[in-house]
Amino acid sequence: MADLVGIAEIAKMFDVSSAAVTNWRSRSEDFPKPVAILKSGPVFQAEQVKKWYRRRNKMATTVISSINLKGGVAKTTTTVGLAQALSGAFNKHVLVIDLDPQTNATTMLIGEEKWFAINQEGYTLATLFEDAIEDSSNFNLSKTLQKSVGNVSEVKSVDLLPSSLKLIDLQDRLITMPAGKYQTRNPVNILRRGIKDIVDDYDYVLIDCPPNLGYITLNGLRISDGYIIPTIPDVMSTYGIPQIVTRVAEFSEEIEDEIIPIGIVATKVRGQAAIHTRTMNKMRNDAGKPMGGSKLLCPLVFDAYFSESAQIAEAAEYQQYSTLRQKWGYQGQYNSLIEFTEEFMRLTEGA
Repeated sequence: MADLVGIAEIAKMFDVSSAAVTNWRSRSEDFPKPVAILKSGPVFQAEQVKKWYRRRNKMATTVISSINLKGGVAKTTTTVGLAQALSGAFNKHVLVIDLDPQTNATTMLIGEEKWFAINQEGYTLATLFEDAIEDSSNFNLSKTLQKSVGNVSEVKSVDLLPSSLKLIDLQDRLITMPAGKYQTRNPVNILRRGIKDIVDDYDYVLIDCPPNLGYITLNGLRISDGYIIPTIPDVMSTYGIPQIVTRVAEFSEEIEDEIIPIGIVATKVRGQAAIHTRTMNKMRNDAGKPMGGSKLLCPLVFDAYFSESAQIAEAAEYQQYSTLRQKWGYQGQYNSLIEFTEEFMRLTEGA
């Protein structure tokens, strides 16, 4: 059942007075109709009110990709944690798009059993890309979109477009997709065309990209305002960052649409590891400086970072929690997540 809110809850939701909400209702013909009138007053569907508010204030959805060419850097854990914090702690409506064929974000949010069932039915993004290659029409957006996903009771507004292992094979086949009657089809516009009807329903769309810069990743970047780079602060994990920044800048120029490097977020940081300290210091010192003699600038580094923690590693498992704090841990891990999320929101406001 959809969440219901009264006048006072709506006022709190948007940090205004109850009188302001009453004025919206009386002066705006398109304000959502109440689903019931109780003794305490009218109640409304929360999502309808949020959508009305976004339209009224012309609030654009912010779309951010998460990418690193190195696996095992907590990219997916960071992305899912961010999505759940935006929802549970800051009342944002978030869509997670899992483009990584490893399907980790998908299983973190719906579990392996449910993923297996929808994958068998073809309700994953693989079907969208198969349609583009085979010139078919099997993708069902409404059935593929998994609503109110996650394993944390207080997180109620995260939706998911799930991934599939099939994306591994489909990536190499995208180059063979038909060009269309007027050469209008493009292998980097598949995702954009497929989900255009729902993007504006969200405050944030977070895209978990594969660890490469192939067509699947470019589909995510094509609809993105910017991107973050989660990384362990060591040589192997940060080695590909200049390549990411350079290639995304080139792609951004090709499509004539700016894609901003929001920043690097350090993960699995070991305070006693000298290499981690040196690498973080170097990244912070280099931020804003020309990168490798080019005109491109080194990305900034988030002040917030994630220390290596067994609790954070366990957060990747699909098991039930009551609160985000319980899932992320009581020894500072949850605080790091909230600090990162607050910083993320500040940095993406103008993205």
